[in-house]
Amino acid sequence: MSTTGDTSTATETAPDSTQNRKQPFPQGFLDTISTGWASRPDTAPPAREQAPYAAARRERLSAQFPGKRLVIPAGELKQRSNDTDYPFRAHSAFTHLTGWGADSEPGSILVLDPTDDGHAATLYFRERADRTTTEFYGDATVGEFWIGPRPSSAGVAADLGIATAHIDTFESGVDDLVVEEDAALTRAVSELRLVKDAYELAQMRLAVKVTADGFDDIIRELDAAVAHPRGERIIEGVFHRRARSDGNWEGYDTIAAAGPHACYLHWTRNDGAVIPGDLMLVDAGAEVDSLYTADITRTIPVSGTFTDIQRKVYETVREAADAAFAAAKPGVTFRTVHETAMGVIAKRTAEWGLLPVTADEALDADRGGQHRRYMVHGTSHHLGIDVHDCAQARREMYYDGVLEPGMVFTIEPGLYFQIDDETVPAEYRGIGVRIEDDVLVTEDGVENLSGAIPRTADEVEAWVARLRG
Repeated sequence: MSTTGDTSTATETAPDSTQNRKQPFPQGFLDTISTGWASRPDTAPPAREQAPYAAARRERLSAQFPGKRLVIPAGELKQRSNDTDYPFRAHSAFTHLTGWGADSEPGSILVLDPTDDGHAATLYFRERADRTTTEFYGDATVGEFWIGPRPSSAGVAADLGIATAHIDTFESGVDDLVVEEDAALTRAVSELRLVKDAYELAQMRLAVKVTADGFDDIIRELDAAVAHPRGERIIEGVFHRRARSDGNWEGYDTIAAAGPHACYLHWTRNDGAVIPGDLMLVDAGAEVDSLYTADITRTIPVSGTFTDIQRKVYETVREAADAAFAAAKPGVTFRTVHETAMGVIAKRTAEWGLLPVTADEALDADRGGQHRRYMVHGTSHHLGIDVHDCAQARREMYYDGVLEPGMVFTIEPGLYFQIDDETVPAEYRGIGVRIEDDVLVTEDGVENLSGAIPRTADEVEAWVARLRG
């Protein structure tokens, strides 16, 4: 920060973390700080686009818990170090049920109070302080002198279409069902997101578009990444610029994994070099202001062309992905998508002589799995307001659940031959490939929302040639 820290009034006690750098305000400041301010416009905004969708979601949740008081907190700021916090990001269930996205206020609570015919919603949050209060200039967490304008109660009520009240008036009840405390409610708000509504699908398309633009940016800056000793950080930074300029943030930590680092599934250290001849695996997703995120992976040859062995591995991964695409349709189980992709992985790795058993033996549910050494993760996960959306849903609704139109999930097979894996020939070692797309279940199959981003080996080489210049 460029400031030397907030200062205290003559009467208040500073938190221990800033005690030694606080200064009291002089009396002249205290006598004049509340005067000389222009009046604020008090025009209520129109309801935002997602307000009626959020209302419909609340009604669906209400129907599951008649007579119960439901409490959905947004969450609080979380400390990064000393008196510095991480950027606030509201709990996904709170955002889903209010429509309040990147502009959510920390500490807010949505309450659904039971009524004779359902529930009445109230959004409790900290109303913006009048400029006659010490909070306005003396509180670095919520004071507008520090963090900028905050919303009014009337403005939020009109914006979200929800009755509002000051957070100080909220009282918890002994029978409250609270998200993340009550298992049934936590499961219900997660399962509520399994099938996306029209607003959510539009936001998913937007998140994919921003992410696609970010991948184009990465290709354009590939030479800069090669030139830097920590080129993976250049890749990460280029994508961050796009995610922040056209969206809210990244939906998760970007994986920028060059060479052997691509074999580590969650490589987010991103401190390695980007070397011609290696592959560059980038797993990234932009989160837009509504907090919906994409999740896309492309594996790019740094030199612009795949070697023969790289192409062989890459096209096998694409074959597995395409098989999963063909299998995904309404009425089949979610796990069928994974099993189909793994059938290809087992078949090819057996053909290459990498397995000590046949492909059929590897696919045996009890004694198989030898091929999983080279792909330990699942092929798909639900996607939406969380990168791993609906994670608290019951197994029979998720892994063993049946696909329905409106579901959005990833298809992301891979092959990873770690640099020190002596079970594979030397030419395979250090090659890691993943291709990940975001798909929408339609009435007769799936739509690849990220299909405009090059996928085949030939398309990827042409993409690099076109944008790298």
